Parts: sequence; structure tokens; C-alpha cells
Amino acid sequence: MTTSIVNSEKARRELEKSFSSDINNPEIKLKHIIKSLPRECFQKDSRQAWMTVVVNVLMVALGYASLVFAPWYLLPFAWIFTGTALTGFFVIGHDCGHRSFSNKHWVNDLVGHLVFAPLIYPFHAWRIGHNYHHKHTNKLDYDNAWHPIRPEAYENSSPTWKVILKTFLTNKLWWIGSVGHWAMIHFDPNNFLEKDRAKVKQSITVVAVFAAIVFPTLLITTGIWGFIKFWVVPWLVYHFWMSTFTYVHHTAPDVPFERATKWNEAIAQLSGTIHCNYPAWVEFLCHDISVHVPHHISTAIPWYNLRKAYSSIQENWGSYLHEECNFSWSLMKQLTDECQLYKEDSGYLTFKEYETGK
Repeated sequence: MTTSIVNSEKARRELEKSFSSDINNPEIKLKHIIKSLPRECFQKDSRQAWMTVVVNVLMVALGYASLVFAPWYLLPFAWIFTGTALTGFFVIGHDCGHRSFSNKHWVNDLVGHLVFAPLIYPFHAWRIGHNYHHKHTNKLDYDNAWHPIRPEAYENSSPTWKVILKTFLTNKLWWIGSVGHWAMIHFDPNNFLEKDRAKVKQSITVVAVFAAIVFPTLLITTGIWGFIKFWVVPWLVYHFWMSTFTYVHHTAPDVPFERATKWNEAIAQLSGTIHCNYPAWVEFLCHDISVHVPHHISTAIPWYNLRKAYSSIQENWGSYLHEECNFSWSLMKQLTDECQLYKEDSGYLTFKEYETGK
């Protein structure tokens, strides 16, 4: 048993004396949870970080090799594998954005731009916006990664947007949500504070240069079908996982979104973040992004320490955690069937319930 584990056990016992088991206990602060974690959870391992990059590059290369050589009837499997491996690139960039890949900011920025470029994702635009999500997780009208649509917001929408919102929320189209988020937010510097716009423009330039070189080359050498085969479909698979991870991490019929005056940061991260188990090959290729609760406790925890941190959280704060779930079609059907609109203080309701109650 290490010193840090001993210290975390002492912290846990002290905290248990201080707090009741009330899930809405306003005395719980995020710093209390962070202090209870073993120190090893926050230690960066440059060898592990760079090995992750090497393995991920090899997996993406394997994916593209499979697209080159696979017969037509195996292409769906090759697409799924390649797109999932590309999602691993995102997770590496995700650690870079939180400065948990390296102690040097320039290394985080360089690696982040390199792994985001094939995804046509402006690194700084994503980094700045995503950090805002961590500060306002499950806060109604503030969380910018995913937040439910309130009935009054739906009512005040234009007729066109009403059709779009209802179609999206009732027809199992959660998997394209990330595409809309990517397109509408990350390419307009005016969506960001003036102090951040120079960096946002820099990141937009990086992906523009990548696209200007790679896309014409791909079209000239492989044609339109090659462009679709080698980039569009794997990219859509990547967005499937982006949409799914984001949606499932913070959505369940019993997970509340609170207005700012009632919102508790620690409770939101502990109880409003859901651990979902995915197939082992997905968790391997996506570097345990599904082990999401500790990441919301502290973004300083590198991906390879998430499971260690989660074990500690389960032991010390288990009564506050939402029940785990397993990724499946039945899970996605339940979420999309039940979590369509959100009414403050009463929770989710379906469009049918909303229209009946009008």
C-alpha cells in the first residue's frame, strides 16, 4: 500500500464523518473528491503517452490497409474499425486539450493539432469550448457539450427548427449530433472570446491546410468513391462515437440538469456523469474514454490512470455514483424514447407527453 493510498483512505474516513449520505448535500466540494484520490492518478507517464500515439497510428494504418484490401462485403467492418481507431486520435487530442498528455504546453498543442487534423477538427476551438463544458456539466442552459431541449425553447423555435428538433429527437438520430456541433460552433471565431480568437483562427488554418492538401489528392488519385470510402465514412463512424459517448455520458431519465442557482459542481460530476461499459475492442481503441467519471472529477488525470481513479471513486464515493450501464441498442432506444424534452424540476418527457399536456 503506497503512502498516497494511505492518505486517500484517511481523507475518505474524514470526509465520511463530515458529510451525510444525502445525494444533494451542498457541503460536498469537488476539491474533497480530488483530495481523496491516490496521487498516482495525476502522474503523467511520457512513455505511456507516446506509446499510445504509436499504437494508435498503427491501428489507424491497419484500418486504412483493411479498406484498401477488403472485399466489398467486408467494407462495413473495415469502416467501423477505422472510424473507431480515428476516435482514438481524438482521445489523445482530448488529453492534449486538458494538458494531461505532457507537462509542456507546446507539446500538447503540437500533438493536439496533429491528431485533430485528419478529423478536420480545429484543436483550440474544441479545447476552449470543451473546458467550458467541464465547468458547467449538467447545468441547464450552460452546458455546451450536450444539454436537453426545454419545452419553452422548442416552442420559441422557428417552424423549420421545430421540425428539425423533433425529427432529430424522436428518430434515433443522436449519432449525427456531433456533426452539427462540429459544423456550427468550431469554425466561427466570433463564437469565442476575443482573447481566444487568434488561437482559434490558427487551428482553423491548420485543418484548412490539411484539407486543401489531402482532399484534392484523395479525389485525384481515388475519385469520388475513394474520397467517400477512405475519408467520409470513417469520419462519420468517428462522429457516431463522439455523439454516443457525449450523449450517454450525461443522459439518463433520472439524471437531472439543474439551473445555476441549484447546481452543485461536485454532485453534477459524480452523479451526472455515467459510466458506460463498451465492448473491449472499443475501449482499447478509444483509450478508456468511457471511464468518464474520474475525468469529470479532474481533467488532470491522464487516460491511462482513469481506471485506477475510478476504483478509488467507487470505494470512497460509491453512494453518489449513478448506476453503470452497458452500451447496446436497447440502451440507446430507451434514452432516445424517453429523453426527448426536459422540463425544469420535473425531468425528461416525451413529445407525446408534452403534446398531451398542452
